[in-house]
Amino acid sequence: MSLTHFDAAGQAHMVDVSDKPSTAREAVAEGLVIMAPETLALAQGGAAKGDVMGVARLAGIMGAKRTADLIPLCHPLPITKVALDLVPDPALPGIRVTATVRTAGQTGVEMEALTAVTTACLTVYDMLKAAEKGMRIEGIRLLRKTGGKSGNYEANP
Repeated sequence: MSLTHFDAAGQAHMVDVSDKPSTAREAVAEGLVIMAPETLALAQGGAAKGDVMGVARLAGIMGAKRTADLIPLCHPLPITKVALDLVPDPALPGIRVTATVRTAGQTGVEMEALTAVTTACLTVYDMLKAAEKGMRIEGIRLLRKTGGKSGNYEANP
């Protein structure tokens, strides 16, 4: 298997997608912020910095929109949808973050979904770090993607 971001000489380059047709594409990613039950209660009840989940949701949306500025070989894309779900999960304990990103374009939005999740998880950490510095961000991964030449992908559970 060859890696698309390297040319025949092994030099990094931006993939040329100019001949690819525009298609509907979607990617869904997830991540977890693991914390003590007491910290989770703070996240749900309003921490000192405000609405943890609301601010993290906005940060994730902003992160998706800035992906091409952060990841050197990503194409800037016309994103048509970014949605983040932050769900408190007492079984972790922590917050489960899921991002869904859509576009109609010549390349996929997997990196945008992963960046959205990562940015939201980091924001949760930032807003709650005064209560618990030992929180862990884990399990950031692509759950599924649709569209494009490589077809659909679904992660194993």
